[in-house]
Amino acid sequence: MSKNVQVVVVGGGYGGVTAANRLARRDGVSVTLVNRRADFVERIRLHQMVTGSDDAVEGFGEVLGGNVRLVVDAATRIDAAERRVSLAGGGTLTYDYLIYAVGSGAADPGVPGAAEFAYSVSDLEGAERLRSALAAAPATDPVTVVGAGPTGLETAAELAEGGRKVTLVCGDVLGPSLHARVRRPVARRLAELGVTVVEGSHARVTEVTRDAVRLDDGREVSSAVTIWTAGFRVPDLAARSGLRTDTEGRLVTDATLTSVDDARIVAAGDAAVMTDRPFRMSCQAAVQLGAGAADTILRRIAGRTPGSVRLLFGGQCLSLGRDAGVTQFSYPDDRVNALHISGRLGAGVKEFACRFTLKQLASGARKAGARPAA
Repeated sequence: MSKNVQVVVVGGGYGGVTAANRLARRDGVSVTLVNRRADFVERIRLHQMVTGSDDAVEGFGEVLGGNVRLVVDAATRIDAAERRVSLAGGGTLTYDYLIYAVGSGAADPGVPGAAEFAYSVSDLEGAERLRSALAAAPATDPVTVVGAGPTGLETAAELAEGGRKVTLVCGDVLGPSLHARVRRPVARRLAELGVTVVEGSHARVTEVTRDAVRLDDGREVSSAVTIWTAGFRVPDLAARSGLRTDTEGRLVTDATLTSVDDARIVAAGDAAVMTDRPFRMSCQAAVQLGAGAADTILRRIAGRTPGSVRLLFGGQCLSLGRDAGVTQFSYPDDRVNALHISGRLGAGVKEFACRFTLKQLASGARKAGARPAA
């Protein structure tokens, strides 16, 4: 390489950290990672942080290589023409290539009262607020979880195992991303924990109040603490920067994860969409996308044509409290099948997946140089 190539990674989640470490291993590439927190958040453990069984936070010294410069700040605008990132703290960063890995957070429910009275578990700040709200509520007070995707199922089970009286409002069906046969052990486990499951065509929330959740059939569910887990949204940084996004605000890319507007901007994680190859927002996808984004940039630096990024999935792991879980297997294209593991072994598989993912990041960090002592 004839010159030092500057790469800025915006976002320090699973995809951003994977990409940064992979790039920082190469001579002639300088990597700066911008993240608004000083620590790495294990998002797949946030439901545990709410109940106190895990803190869901790891120091960047454990997962980020020493060759990566960490800037604790928030990106406010990307100037693609000038190849410059503006920061909330007033500074700017210039780049030769940029990796857009800003992740996702809780969706705007669009339901009266939800923004005011419902809590989220989709990011660290939301989980911290929820934990405080639960600590202030008597253990006998009813808790309602809205949304029966992986986050909703895990949160409901974790709270119920801790002795909370939980109602899970599903919408149409319990565990919509699961195979019909795999929903059965999930339903059994929730029943064992005493979770009241509300599902069906009329189990949609129309209003959230301070002490209740109202459904579209007129029913009212008492709720001292309401937790909204239905849906995700992505930050609007790409749209504010004049880059092309889809209707959900995700940066539109080609099959190499390159922005359709600028070959110097490559994406990784939840905040991007390959229009012809949609993928599920997940940690499993983000780690692969981070590696793919780094490889796209490294090929361009070397004067080679990047290849299409392929994602291979193995399934979904759910914890249903600390003592049970379900692993839903899938085909490589992420279509689920009837194969699954449940019970205590299912919990073990989920815990192994969480630990393995962190070890993967730590391994990438070691390859990207030791961080100086604090």
